[in-house]
Amino acid sequence: MSTYVYGITASTHPSLPEGMGGVGDPPRPVRILREGELAAVVSDAPEGLRPKRKDLLAHQNVLSETGAAGCVLPMRFGSVAPDDEAVTGVLAERAAHYRERLRTLDGRVEYNIKANHVEEAVLHHVMAESPEIRALAEANRKAGGGSYEDKIRLGEMVAQAVKAREAEDAAALQRVLEPAAEAVSTGPDSTGWLANVSFLVDRGSAETFLAAVEQARKELPHLEVRVNGPLPPYSFVEPGPAEPAATAAGGADAGA
Repeated sequence: MSTYVYGITASTHPSLPEGMGGVGDPPRPVRILREGELAAVVSDAPEGLRPKRKDLLAHQNVLSETGAAGCVLPMRFGSVAPDDEAVTGVLAERAAHYRERLRTLDGRVEYNIKANHVEEAVLHHVMAESPEIRALAEANRKAGGGSYEDKIRLGEMVAQAVKAREAEDAAALQRVLEPAAEAVSTGPDSTGWLANVSFLVDRGSAETFLAAVEQARKELPHLEVRVNGPLPPYSFVEPGPAEPAATAAGGADAGA
């Protein structure tokens, strides 16, 4: 039977959650695989696993239980190895990498920030900043709406201006939040979001980071800013000793 992996931690972790229920129906018992200084929190992998709410929560609960008393490197939902030996083999092969990550991420959490434009507010900004758009909009208004071609041209001009603002506003948002974080990982583009960025934050500095989010909302009122966290540091597991966490890029959406 294949092996489902929840996370990786130190073999000396004070409260590894053996025996609790994991993914599957019925829940597969969680167990611990040890290899040298490392341990993997695993269970048997159920067949046909899908990202259903029950299993997503089970994955998150195992990580929360493990992370309550010490650092854990979270694996994303659906991380499956062929068997236990494959897991311990990876622990042995990448021992230096995982030990470095555990040291670096100890006491840190992840906050994922997504943002998009408030449509009416960003249109106001675009109109205010572009005399050409304002002039065409006014001409169309005086002409009773304008010709079909002029309406299309105005729509295209507005769309291009809004698109240009997306990159500017994403950079502005990151500039405000970056000083309150230890590292940044930019997630993949997703429909409806102009920014999808994860920040690594010292657990003791979480209030400072959240205050920076509120400051960003005040400075960029034409953005809708959503916060997800604190989370296990999903987006910061992969950078190794030769690549500090602060250089990470390409982290996927945080969370199980």
